[in-house]
Amino acid sequence: MLGPDMPFVTRLTLQSGDGELLDSVVSEIKSRAERKGVELKGPHPKPPSRHSVPQYKRVGLDETFSSWDYTVYTRVIEIIDHNEFAREVAEREYPSRIHITADIEQFNQTGES
Repeated sequence: MLGPDMPFVTRLTLQSGDGELLDSVVSEIKSRAERKGVELKGPHPKPPSRHSVPQYKRVGLDETFSSWDYTVYTRVIEIIDHNEFAREVAEREYPSRIHITADIEQFNQTGES
């Protein structure tokens, strides 16, 4: 049974095609967490994912330009039981090249969700 004394873990996933910008945003979040005494795990980098998108010269024809290739970088941060800080981070405005998602879980004393 879940109760009020069971911690919430907010998992933030940040993604961008700009690895330097992503690392800068993540570093800023981590610094703010340290200043406020927030328990934070991460950032956990995920392997970059590479994508290739074909670019057609005309609709309905098989002629193509070179494909558009890009890389997406991902970092995961877990905020332990500081719900207000987690909400503030998740709702904050970020540069348009940063995509953020938040997942929230409540854990019991044995660590199960």
